[in-house]
Amino acid sequence: MAWRDAKASKVRLLLFMASIILGIAAVVSIQLFSSNLKDNIQSQSKSLMGADYKIDSRQEPSPRAQAIIDSLKSDAYEVRFASMIAFPKNGGTKLVQVRGMHGGFPFYGTLETVPALAGTTYQTSGGALVDATLLLQFNIQPGDSIKVGEITLPIAGALKSIPGNSALSSSIAPPVIIPHRFVEATKLIQFGSRKEYEYFYKAADTLNLKRLEATLEPLLEAENADIKTHTGATERIGNRYDNVGKFLNLAAFIALLLGCIGIASSVHIYIKEKLKAIAILKCMGASRLQSFIIYLIQIAGIGVIGGCIGSLIGIGLQFLFPYLLQEFLPFALSVSISIQPLIIGVLLGLVMSVLFALLPLLRTWYVSPLDVLRVDEKAPQEPLKIRLLVFGAILLFLFLFSFWLIQNIVYAVLFVGATVITFILLASVALGFIKMIRLFFPKHWSFTARQSLLNLFRPNNQTVVLVVAIGLGTFLISTLYFTKDILLSKTEMGQSAERANIIVLDVQPNQQEDIAKSITEKGLPVLNNIPLVTMRMHSINGRLVNAIRQDSTRHIRRWLLNHEFRTTYRDTLMPSESIEKGEWVPELKPNDPVVISISDNLASDADLSVGDPVVFNVQGVLMETKVGSIRTVDWSQIQLNFTIVFPKGVLEDAPQFNVLTTAVPNEEVSASLQRDLVRSYPNVSVIDLRQVLTVVEDILDKVSWIINFMAFFSILTGIIVLIGSVRTSKYQRIKESVLLRTLGAKNKQILQITAFEYVFLGVLGSLVGLLLALISSLGLALFVFKEPFLPSVIPFVVFLPGITLLVLAIGLSNIQTVLRSSPLEVLRREG
Repeated sequence: MAWRDAKASKVRLLLFMASIILGIAAVVSIQLFSSNLKDNIQSQSKSLMGADYKIDSRQEPSPRAQAIIDSLKSDAYEVRFASMIAFPKNGGTKLVQVRGMHGGFPFYGTLETVPALAGTTYQTSGGALVDATLLLQFNIQPGDSIKVGEITLPIAGALKSIPGNSALSSSIAPPVIIPHRFVEATKLIQFGSRKEYEYFYKAADTLNLKRLEATLEPLLEAENADIKTHTGATERIGNRYDNVGKFLNLAAFIALLLGCIGIASSVHIYIKEKLKAIAILKCMGASRLQSFIIYLIQIAGIGVIGGCIGSLIGIGLQFLFPYLLQEFLPFALSVSISIQPLIIGVLLGLVMSVLFALLPLLRTWYVSPLDVLRVDEKAPQEPLKIRLLVFGAILLFLFLFSFWLIQNIVYAVLFVGATVITFILLASVALGFIKMIRLFFPKHWSFTARQSLLNLFRPNNQTVVLVVAIGLGTFLISTLYFTKDILLSKTEMGQSAERANIIVLDVQPNQQEDIAKSITEKGLPVLNNIPLVTMRMHSINGRLVNAIRQDSTRHIRRWLLNHEFRTTYRDTLMPSESIEKGEWVPELKPNDPVVISISDNLASDADLSVGDPVVFNVQGVLMETKVGSIRTVDWSQIQLNFTIVFPKGVLEDAPQFNVLTTAVPNEEVSASLQRDLVRSYPNVSVIDLRQVLTVVEDILDKVSWIINFMAFFSILTGIIVLIGSVRTSKYQRIKESVLLRTLGAKNKQILQITAFEYVFLGVLGSLVGLLLALISSLGLALFVFKEPFLPSVIPFVVFLPGITLLVLAIGLSNIQTVLRSSPLEVLRREG
């Protein structure tokens, strides 16, 4: 009986199934990808670092730190720094990351090289391993030579991969590995050079790494060093994709929730249409249980089939993610397929369909055989206790599902709470709208306008159901769109690259004039000459940094206690900066107290406000300052931004180096400038922002594609839900339209009545949904993604009229049967 009845209602049930398929597909694809990513990171954790643990320092280790390093008997160590290199064969130059290596690193994984033996013999042969892509770019082969600073080395092999290196970092600063004994001869380690010392260890007892980290971390922290274990590396890698992961989980939650709404609204109207048939079945002797099970089998069967199809689509979709994210990952992501996502998809489909259809399904239990004869079309109501139990089960399911997705009980409660509040508000708006129309009914309007308004509150109306379905769909779609904009705003490139696309770093004071002359001789402008002074914090608000380090109850973030700040001095704000608190001081007179401007993130992390004192150690000289202003800085722009800015008249005599910027018109001029600068000044580094932007934009395009794809996927689910909700209301409007035709109404009048009704419903539902989405998106931006929220106008100019037109189009299509046929034909067909 369930099968026969389903065949007669296949159009309505297919739309119902589409909601389940899309929701399940989103959940399965995202969860399977996240599981694969987590498993890969854990299984390759040691290979990602190349060791069990390492100690690193951004300066030459202090005597106490060196004593700790020596006591642990390091098996391998390196010093790494950025520098320009040159290929004597063709004069090519490139900014690279030079890694002076000693010992048998890596202990896990391998240095993949061509030829294969080069990775193990380069130290004894005295050659260099150069990034394979870089060699292809400059048409260089193993056996040719490379100039690093003051020395020239043979190229022992092409470096294809090294543990822990990603395609992004390799594209911007490709690795060049040289034997450690040649580092001093390069003469590239000078004042102001950005360098890092790393010591690698292979642990005999890997189970006690956490204990070792807990013991050594405070000791090394006091010496401006740090210890990292391979397990900590996996956590840091996972954190890189935190916001994208949150968005994908949000998209999955919204897609599933839209599917649930589609199920609830579709089944509500579908069962309402079947009540007379159920009453006839009971007249013929069917029991309550039999009539209930007939439709339960239908709904459960569709849930299982939809879950299977959705799971298969989700499994296929997740194969796209490794390809799109390969630039981010420092390892090759292998995809494994298990039976688990298929089981989860089928179970979710079954639970979703039955649970969200349970309330209308229970109404079949209370249908009386006398309903066949009753004129009153009011649907039978289940007892309040049963209704509350079903609502409680639905809320519990949503909470458990959201908690499973985001692993945060507070966020899960907030998500479910926001959904419930939205539902209540939409239902209240719909009921309030009905009441307002009744109280202030426009009696002098035209017949068609009055008739369409009457349809909103006469018996058998669908106002509350459709306003809630349309409003929730719009709310979820718009929330997802606003959230997508929050994330994609971080992927937009700053416009400063159009003004300055070449940055010359590590310029010593005695080189400034000559390098500036080299730039201007090529007809290029010197856009900026920015001085940099390195310093560390000595005390904050009267408390010594060393004392703060020992305080386990501190509110100050650990990173700034060991950080070597690169500060500058100037008398103007940059376009990417704005004063949030205090007053900007451009220049100080002699003997004036020193006031500084700090970024808002530093103020938060250091627990500083305007007027607070900070003492800096400027290369051994203590300098007392106080916070004069706090700036908001747009860090997303690719340009030189600073956490600390001094006014003019303070740091001019301090040891410093400079950064010069210029703009080149094309690749040929850029290559010529880089060759000349590297040949004459081997200590400087040149960053070609055109190359960096190309690499970064390519990666961000792929991330944007994933975000847009998942947003589109969920929006498509929402549209299917809206189509299903409005389409199923067709069977409630046919009888009224036929009666109007019988009474002499023309097709034009019926079209106008239907159009007005659905325009009212579309505008009301989508407008309230949009306003609620604005509020929820603001909360998500502030508390979940921790990003600024600038709402887009697209939902208001596209979604509001678009959803209204969609509702109108589906509503008008509902009555085409009435308009094309005689009333008797329609009644026979629908009967």
